Amino acid sequence: MSGTKVNPYAVLAIGVISVSTSAILVKVSTAPSGVIAFYRMFFSVLFMLPVFLIKYVPELRLITRRDWLFSIAAGVFLAFHFILWFESLNYTSVASSTVLVTLQPLFAFIGTYFFFKEKFSWKAILSGLVAVIGSVIISWGDFKISGSALFGDMLALIACALVTAYLMFGQSVRKRLSLVTYTFVVYSISSITLFIYVLIRQEPLVPYGTSDWVYFILLALIPNLLGHTLFNWSLKWLSTSTISMAILFEPVGAAILAYYLLQEAVVWTQALGGAIVIGGVSLFLLDERRIRLKEMKKNMIGEVKDGS
Repeated sequence: MSGTKVNPYAVLAIGVISVSTSAILVKVSTAPSGVIAFYRMFFSVLFMLPVFLIKYVPELRLITRRDWLFSIAAGVFLAFHFILWFESLNYTSVASSTVLVTLQPLFAFIGTYFFFKEKFSWKAILSGLVAVIGSVIISWGDFKISGSALFGDMLALIACALVTAYLMFGQSVRKRLSLVTYTFVVYSISSITLFIYVLIRQEPLVPYGTSDWVYFILLALIPNLLGHTLFNWSLKWLSTSTISMAILFEPVGAAILAYYLLQEAVVWTQALGGAIVIGGVSLFLLDERRIRLKEMKKNMIGEVKDGS
């Protein structure tokens, strides 16, 4: 983190607040899940296009075959993450869906350990488990023993695994590409994937009311261009597991927004779970920061010794 003047954790916090609006905007839209996902990504690409064309096109020549493969994989995983998550909101509540889709540490811990050989202290693992338990408690009072609710929960859980894979592929590529180039490439691939999906499913791209078009644009601007782009920026300075842990705050923000905007009641289990999530995530981030600062000091001492 010594290479940036901006605090990556502050950036990550803004990203989490931004993505907390996503479930609300999807819930109030009348369009099919695939169409919502497509326009979210399509408008994001359109908004980024002028900046990309003016400054970043030459960087495309620097992308290796491996980076193209990883970027394509990330874009496809992101596309199907949105499809399954948006579809889950048709069957279960905002609280339940956002809780399950943000249980990324369960997948990130395993993925980063096997693919990136990332080590975790017992404190980090324990705080992660605490945060996951808190996330489950948030939606405990909202879970319903019914086929449709359980189906929605399963869709959200699969979407969770897919977005973790998207972040893991991005962690490798993002370190070698600028934020704008990486984001534009991945969002473009995701848009193409979603367009093909919509055509296969024969979901209508038009007509929709004015409110739906406003929701599409807001999804592109707030959760995507602000939220996910900030996550992509953070990948250069923070690990996938750290970002995944911080995203556990999303159910808290989504539950609050759902209460005020959709009149979804907040029960005591959601309040208790939210407090536990905040505590668990805070412990993890503090421990992760302590470990990284310790490693930085160790490296600096090693460089001083080598120089002498």
